[in-house]
Amino acid sequence: MSQDDPRALVLEPLPWTDLEPDEMAARAEAFRDVMAARRTVRDFSDRSVPRALIETCLRTAASAPSGANLQPWHFAVVAGAEVKRRIRLAAEEEERAFYAGKAGEAWLEALAPLGTDPEKPFLEIAPWLIVVFAQRRAGALPGEDRKAYYFNESVGIATGLLIASLHQAGLATLTHTPAPMGFLNDICGRPATEKPYLIVVTGYPAKNAATPRFARHRKPLDTITTWL
Repeated sequence: MSQDDPRALVLEPLPWTDLEPDEMAARAEAFRDVMAARRTVRDFSDRSVPRALIETCLRTAASAPSGANLQPWHFAVVAGAEVKRRIRLAAEEEERAFYAGKAGEAWLEALAPLGTDPEKPFLEIAPWLIVVFAQRRAGALPGEDRKAYYFNESVGIATGLLIASLHQAGLATLTHTPAPMGFLNDICGRPATEKPYLIVVTGYPAKNAATPRFARHRKPLDTITTWL
């Protein structure tokens, strides 16, 4: 393998600047405060959001680590009214079955404090839907078609970076996971080797937007950590 091959093992210096402990703490606390204000929003404005802003956030998502660096994700970015309408109709069909009993009592009881229901108008109102697909076969280089390792974990990390980036940029988000989601492959023109992961709905919140009090509850640090 020649040194010009992108897959050749060539180690490059890590760009790194040490920060003073006080600055490290300040940065960590500032980001914590930003993310602590994040809320899942279900009431969106139809106010437009520049495509360039969405592109920047997607580049951040694409910087995520992935198994063997195969980057097994694809983002179908939807702005067209007709496509959004098709997604809403298909999603609501699945949601009606879900709430009619498919979910089971325990699941519906868990959702009750959030006030969700089968109606998903945000899928048409929000200016952008980002449909995230996980690729079972992927490749970092053009034309590559390899088995993707840890593709669910990799896409989960990328989606987390996407949500954080959108929030940092001043946009509201909602993750929507109708089940099953196979209709998204057809609507978005994606191959069967890709698994619909979730839909990230994003835009500005509606002026009257409100969030359930229960959704603001977070477990204390000492209940989610073990220090060894």
